[in-house]
Amino acid sequence: MKRFYNTLLLLVMVTLMGTTSSCLDKYPDNAIPQDKAINTLDEFDQAAIGLYSAFKSSALYSGYLTILPDIQCDLAYAVNGYTNTFGNIWRWDILSTNSEITAVYASLYDVIARANFMLEYAPRVELTLTNDDEWEQYNQICGEAYFARAYAYSELIKLFCKPYESSQQAEQELGVVIVTKYHTDEPMRRSSLAKSYDRVIQDLELAAELMDLDEKSFSGSIYSSSYFNEYTAYALRARVALYMKDYERAIEYSTLVIESGFYALSSTTTLLTSDLSHFSYMWQYDEATEIIWKVGFTINSYGGALGQVFFNYDYTSMKPDYVPAEMVLNLYDQNDLRYGNYFYTYTTGHSHGLSWPLLVKYFGNMNFFNSNILHVSMPKPLRLAEQYLIRAEAYAEGRGNYGAASNDIASLREARYQSFGGGVSLTANNAMQIIEEERIKELYMEGFRLMDLKRWHKGFERKPQEQSLENGSSLKIEADDPLFVWPIPQHELEAPGASIEPNQSNR
Repeated sequence: MKRFYNTLLLLVMVTLMGTTSSCLDKYPDNAIPQDKAINTLDEFDQAAIGLYSAFKSSALYSGYLTILPDIQCDLAYAVNGYTNTFGNIWRWDILSTNSEITAVYASLYDVIARANFMLEYAPRVELTLTNDDEWEQYNQICGEAYFARAYAYSELIKLFCKPYESSQQAEQELGVVIVTKYHTDEPMRRSSLAKSYDRVIQDLELAAELMDLDEKSFSGSIYSSSYFNEYTAYALRARVALYMKDYERAIEYSTLVIESGFYALSSTTTLLTSDLSHFSYMWQYDEATEIIWKVGFTINSYGGALGQVFFNYDYTSMKPDYVPAEMVLNLYDQNDLRYGNYFYTYTTGHSHGLSWPLLVKYFGNMNFFNSNILHVSMPKPLRLAEQYLIRAEAYAEGRGNYGAASNDIASLREARYQSFGGGVSLTANNAMQIIEEERIKELYMEGFRLMDLKRWHKGFERKPQEQSLENGSSLKIEADDPLFVWPIPQHELEAPGASIEPNQSNR
């Protein structure tokens, strides 16, 4: 047996310090020891709990994976007096030894290792099943493992691979290292981009089938869930299809989610409580009808603090490391209530006293804040709003159906505007500009910008704004710059027995 998955806990602990141990050489730190493995449905369920816990990592959705891609691009500025947190990412001084990138890579393979561990021992559990209820639970857990693996691979592809252009190009382009078994002799070698996406799609198809809700008998609600289900698989499938320029399937799967009846866009004007709209409640309490999947936190078990670098609140003053780009702030018009829910102007505690709209979107869940846990929000990696944006882009780019694309943008704006009496007119000349701006306004600091610029083959230019740090504020990045693709961590390239090809960004 190869060395895969033998030292997971050690690796995850030391990635921030540097190591030559491979992310593919791990063992789930809270899994059942190999001599016992997983033999019963209860043990299978416990392994699934560990799988969900892996997504709480501050290297993933409650930290690096969410905010670094947006900080790297044109959506935020480091301010004078900042702590240099993520400074090398913001300045585009990105190396294969970067600790945050290494941690993202390691944490995603941690998820994959856990899923593979579960799926390898699933046949043992199957032998113990005695009734339909047990089979239903077993299938759901298997589906969760397939979905988690697909999600992790999709994120690795998004960050560490070039964009998908065509099936022919994808056959020649480097993908990620695909490992589908826990005990394996599979080589540590990158697959093609085409085969990497094939793996994701196969896992999502299995996940959707196994997590089938059986809607004829199902009568519950699934919005705002911290567990995977059939529609989380469809939502991710729509995103993956868009990234693959498979516009017909992007439309198909986003439509399944939008028209399912299980989710609804959260209104900025309809009150849920005496003083909070449905949309406001989503960001202050992490509950909403448009949340397809969130990473579930409790007061006693949570991940990173998404809002820390945007506030650094010490109960006296705010000293943010990063503030929103003026370009972003100027995109919202006066009727757009997202602005007031995402930004609020404060005078910072920096010596220069900058007064600027700060990112209150991530100020933190109020239940946590009231327990003196600052800037912790439950990540919402899958929201219905993104599905409307996916479908609008697919209609425009795939079918040239600008009327349908206009309707999707209008639906989103109707839920977000104080008053929205008119439609949106998308044409061949303006559709992608409007969709791009809408993605910025809706998905700000949710981790989409780097991939969007990469797949659209667009660069950007930063120009200094008030109190922005000199080193990095005047930065022009050309389209297809190698660093749109993150470098493979150096320890992966140097791991004994590895044959992992580097990216162009591995300098």
